Amino acid sequence: MTPEARRTWRNVAVLVLAQSVLGAQMTIQFIAGGLVGQQLAWTPCLATLPLSMMILGSTLSARPLAGFMARHGRRAGFTLASAVAGTGAVLATLGVRYANFGLFMAGTTLCGCYMAAQGFFRFAATDTAPPELEPKAISLVLAGGLVSALTGPAIVAATGSLMATPFLATYATVIGLNLAGPLIFSFLDIPRRPPPPPRPAGAPSATPLIRQPQIVVAIICGMVSYALMNLVMTSTPLAMVGCGFSPDIVAGVVSSHVLAMYVPSFFTGHLIARFGAPRIVAMGLVILAAAGAVALSGITLGNFFGTLVLLGLGWNFGYIGATAMLTRAQGREGRERIQGINDSFVFGGVFFASLGSGGLLNCTGGGTVAGWNAVNLAMVPFLLLAGAALVWLMQRRRQAA
Repeated sequence: MTPEARRTWRNVAVLVLAQSVLGAQMTIQFIAGGLVGQQLAWTPCLATLPLSMMILGSTLSARPLAGFMARHGRRAGFTLASAVAGTGAVLATLGVRYANFGLFMAGTTLCGCYMAAQGFFRFAATDTAPPELEPKAISLVLAGGLVSALTGPAIVAATGSLMATPFLATYATVIGLNLAGPLIFSFLDIPRRPPPPPRPAGAPSATPLIRQPQIVVAIICGMVSYALMNLVMTSTPLAMVGCGFSPDIVAGVVSSHVLAMYVPSFFTGHLIARFGAPRIVAMGLVILAAAGAVALSGITLGNFFGTLVLLGLGWNFGYIGATAMLTRAQGREGRERIQGINDSFVFGGVFFASLGSGGLLNCTGGGTVAGWNAVNLAMVPFLLLAGAALVWLMQRRRQAA
């Protein structure tokens, strides 16, 4: 094994550990955030607003964090993000304790900084990787979510009613998770690249680069895959509770969803290497459409399980495939800027999806079932958009060949 490969696998191991430990807070937020929001908000239409604010925090953090890491390195950037998220967890805990919706949202907004950092884990895995290892490194880092898929729901189940105030102990646990961040990230071995020379007056910006067809389509497909997954997942706990299921059962369904998001990561990189990223993205979009069809066919426990499992699998293929398309289209120079732009678009789409999720579910009229159907029907135009963009790109490639 070459020194470059050894360094790559060391960094992958550190990032998998970070995804496993710190990543549990994301699962916790998506299970408990909407339920806490429904308790604290002055209208059920805003139940998912705290989750939307977390995603907005991620969106606003993505580009500044990318710039910070370009100047100071991945280790410093990830450590800073865990410190900001820990501060946010303190505020969210106080918001739950004092039933203060504004304080709770302020906390979840700051927690979004970790969400932005976790989005960069997949790019950090490729920083020291030779090109042939990049898809495998990306998929293995995302596979670290397997552990968080089990620990996050378990933490919610164990702490949700541990104190007199529901979910107070849950958010206190999130503080502890972020405290582990600096220790874990201290083991990263990603050299800080020298700063790029000042750009001369009149030199081209990043705009021509992000107009490249493969980069544009990768951003669209990544944004749609992540946003639609979030749209349905965010409303699932509220829909299930509205249909009479207990929070413990909800946690089990969300756990199966997160497992479906990350288990395929052990072979997604191999599939991308064999069949190409665009085909894997196309498969992801088809599976997301199947998830919507299962959701619209009924509201039994089996329907919710099937929907969430397919949703996780479709996200895995769509999002990892789009990431591979992006990394192969960009050069080594300036990649942090392109990654920051990409994640700003992706998490901007996720923000609007999460914001609309609660409104579609609770405020479209007709009760929980009608709202749940509205959430899943809302997937259709965006799947058509991503599918059309992907077909257009593949036709361009065939014509060029």
